[in-house]
Amino acid sequence: MQIYQLSGRNVEVTEPMREYVEEKLSRLDRYTDQITDARVTLTVRDVRNNERRNRVEVQLNVPGGIIRAEEHHADMYAAIDKASDVLERQLRKFKTRYMKQRQEGRPEPLPGPAEAEVNAQGSGAAMDDVSEFHPEIVRQKRFELRPMSAEDAVVQMEALGHDFYVFQDLQGQTGVVYRRRDGHYGLIGSS
Repeated sequence: MQIYQLSGRNVEVTEPMREYVEEKLSRLDRYTDQITDARVTLTVRDVRNNERRNRVEVQLNVPGGIIRAEEHHADMYAAIDKASDVLERQLRKFKTRYMKQRQEGRPEPLPGPAEAEVNAQGSGAAMDDVSEFHPEIVRQKRFELRPMSAEDAVVQMEALGHDFYVFQDLQGQTGVVYRRRDGHYGLIGSS
């Protein structure tokens, strides 16, 4: 697999690091040859918890979705190993689902990240078995979006005890605020 973008934040990506990342990610080629884009970001952060000092983020674009892993470790090379293992599990599940769809005569998914996202935020976040995954919508909610600032949306989210909150910003655009694992908040908006 060719890495199309390898970058470092607060760390210089050395040639041995680059080679190690390429070696680990080249193992993923046995699961699919349909990876259209690969982005890897290595980050060194100044944090109290040394186990979370080094972060590796990898995003692979495949037909019908995005496969993503984010791992932390005190050692950068160990974080790369952990991310590679998560991606391997995710690609194995992707391949199982893809082959099952082809055998059942379903059309192949269209390329593009808007279709689906398989997100691995750490080792335990992967779906157990994609081949048995049949999503069922059991409840629908419709509500009127009130214009408010992102900060007000966070207050509403916390008041309701939810992990996310959909709102309309002051410019009339739909947005989503959410609680991140690190305790901070994120904002998703349309462009």
